[in-house]
Amino acid sequence: MVGLSRAVEWTATGRIFDAQEALVAGLVRSLHPADQLLPAALALVSEIAENTSPVAVAVARRMYWEGLGGIEPLERAHRLESRMLQVMGAFEDAREGIASFIEKRPARFPMRVSSDMPPVRSEEG
Repeated sequence: MVGLSRAVEWTATGRIFDAQEALVAGLVRSLHPADQLLPAALALVSEIAENTSPVAVAVARRMYWEGLGGIEPLERAHRLESRMLQVMGAFEDAREGIASFIEKRPARFPMRVSSDMPPVRSEEG
C-alpha cells in the first residue's frame, strides 16, 4: 500500500511514525479526532452499503489481496480480472445496478456474500 521502499524503510529501521506520516504515505485514508472517528467510519460504511453490491465488493477485496505484492505475473492477474468481470456481469446484482442507475433510484442488491460469492480464481486455478 505504501510502496516497497517505504515499507522496507519502516521495517528495517523499526522507526515509530505518527499518524500524519501514515496519511501522507497512503497507509490510512483519513485522520479524525477520537470523538469523530466512529461517525466517520459509520459514514464510510453507509456509503459502501448504500451504493455497492456486497458480493462485488467482496470479490474486489479478494482480488486485491490475491494480487498484493505483485507476485503473480501481470498477464495472469489480467486474466483473473477479465474472468471475474465476465462472471460478475452475469449476476443478478449487475442487472439491478444497471436498472437502478437507469431508473435513478437506490439499488437493492439481492445477492449475499454468505451464499452467492463466486470462486475468485483464474482459469488456471
